Amino acid sequence: MAVAATSYEHIAIDDNGVPQIAGANTKVVEVAGLVRFHDLSPEQIHRELPHLSMGEIHSALAYYWDHKEELDADLDRRIAHAERMRREMGQPPFVAKLKERGLI
Repeated sequence: MAVAATSYEHIAIDDNGVPQIAGANTKVVEVAGLVRFHDLSPEQIHRELPHLSMGEIHSALAYYWDHKEELDADLDRRIAHAERMRREMGQPPFVAKLKERGLI
């Protein structure tokens, strides 16, 4: 997959226009979500994603803060999509069985 370099060390834009950590198979939006929804520090992110170096994490965070509005909108779209899918799929059969048996 071809990528375009950015002025952020470790960050490249893929063919679909998605910023990602070069060579790490991790999107910047994934790191952004850990900050936005879980308020994790860079060190905590490193514990969650140990395959990333601290430099890669800080580059992703710099990119996020400089493009916050765009990436937050992407996160909002992803959450809305997941919620739509959850509603469309309904309750999983195993959950119904657990409820029948009084286990949940």
